[in-house]
Amino acid sequence: KRQVSTQSTGETMTTKDIYTPVEKIAAFNEELRKNFNAGLSLPLEWRKAQLNKLKNILSQNKERFLEALRQDLKQTIGLALNVHNQVLSEIQFALDNLDKWVLPKTHKIPLIVQPGSAYTIPEPYGVVLIISPWNYPISLCLKPLVGAIAAGNCCLIKPSEVSHHCSVLLNELINSNLDTNCIRCVLGGAEETSKLLKLKFDYIFFTGGTAIGKIVMEAASHHLTPLTLELGGKTPALVDDTADLMQTARRVLWGKTLNLGQTCISPDYMLVSKRSSLTMIENLKRVLSEFFPKGAQNSPDYSRIINERHFDRLVGYLNEIPKEKIVFGGTHDRSDKFIEPTIILNPPNDSKLMEEEIFGPLLPIVVYDSFAEAVQFIKERPKPLSLYLFSKDKKVQDHVIKHTSSGGVVLNDVIVHYICPDLPFGGVGDSGFGTYHYKRSFKTFSHCKSVLKRGTWIDPNIRYPPSTPRKLSLLVNPPKFDINTTALKYGTIALVVLGSLFLLHTNDLVVFKFL
Repeated sequence: KRQVSTQSTGETMTTKDIYTPVEKIAAFNEELRKNFNAGLSLPLEWRKAQLNKLKNILSQNKERFLEALRQDLKQTIGLALNVHNQVLSEIQFALDNLDKWVLPKTHKIPLIVQPGSAYTIPEPYGVVLIISPWNYPISLCLKPLVGAIAAGNCCLIKPSEVSHHCSVLLNELINSNLDTNCIRCVLGGAEETSKLLKLKFDYIFFTGGTAIGKIVMEAASHHLTPLTLELGGKTPALVDDTADLMQTARRVLWGKTLNLGQTCISPDYMLVSKRSSLTMIENLKRVLSEFFPKGAQNSPDYSRIINERHFDRLVGYLNEIPKEKIVFGGTHDRSDKFIEPTIILNPPNDSKLMEEEIFGPLLPIVVYDSFAEAVQFIKERPKPLSLYLFSKDKKVQDHVIKHTSSGGVVLNDVIVHYICPDLPFGGVGDSGFGTYHYKRSFKTFSHCKSVLKRGTWIDPNIRYPPSTPRKLSLLVNPPKFDINTTALKYGTIALVVLGSLFLLHTNDLVVFKFL
């Protein structure tokens, strides 16, 4: 049992003491479903009110969030503030655009179902479950929540027990500020989460590792629940000989040391040509000395590993590698959960370092002989969440985009695609499925319902029994013409003729009177 101190009272208690009892979680789920069925979360006014309250939670408790992130991850102030502002931006974007998002969208219909009209309309799924991770415990909990609320769902939120200070704070602020008739936050570990997944939900949004993602997907299948899996994988940084090698080193190491590599789209390893490899290694060493002139452990810009278990996992990766392959770094301090930025040259392909997502400040460099070999290296492995290509050659850029598969591609940089509002974010294959961010989050948590309205003033009997040779002929060989041209022309003529006959009959048209 880990001891934690709640920020509101200062009390010290074990994590078990603050976990939500399983029977309460089940009761919350039933209550949320009842309230969704009663329509409590449907009105736009309710959705906007909750989004504004969520914005106030972030604005009024910024220092408490920063402190919780410092306690859990020693996350740097700059990173924490940047991520904090991203969530606020996403909330404001939803508030500014929600009126447009909920409008019906009209669609064309074929002649066979004329007269009529068709449209689609977004509707909420119902009761959604959001399970968030520990590496960005605030933003990766609240960003999906913004989309779920905007779409009109009732929400059950389960933050990670690993980032316990952030989770305790989220639990307190969500349950004391948002409408708990429709939004609930619960706490728990593996046992509570396992029982939580046995409950029926209408949508599940999970962010985390592939192994747990498979468990979530299996649990969802028992209720045929649709879901989004935001996973991870081994994101490659592929460098060709046209790239600016110093700029590449700087940008890759920025991404690798951001949150100490504990980012799902952190560059996992580099692929560098034999010709450029020595220059790249020297550039990487130089950049690290510029980033951390007094050493990474003494730098306020260097975070820490989340806990001892993940620290031991990363050190285990290093211990498996021959010492001569570690060309920079390698020192670590378990008491401080510190691992130095470490460069490993050509680690064995069957090592855990090259088979598992690293999620830490270890950077393998794989040297290739030909660019085709490097592309094939990526294609032979599970599809990554992101792929980073450093090249000035447009033909090379187009080739990599066309011949590899990944959740997203960034040319000549890393990670920054995550903050682009119009770009959907998500994986493919082993890195997950489904996308979110800004408007895409609203779409993710909405079912697109089709509506067709038929006219009743005419009802051709071609589809009704009894069948006749004439009916069958029309069904097998329907008239072929473009409804946008021929039908419009003859339809217009028919309307003019019918209108004229009507006007002649009623003797109301002035010109006919005059004649």
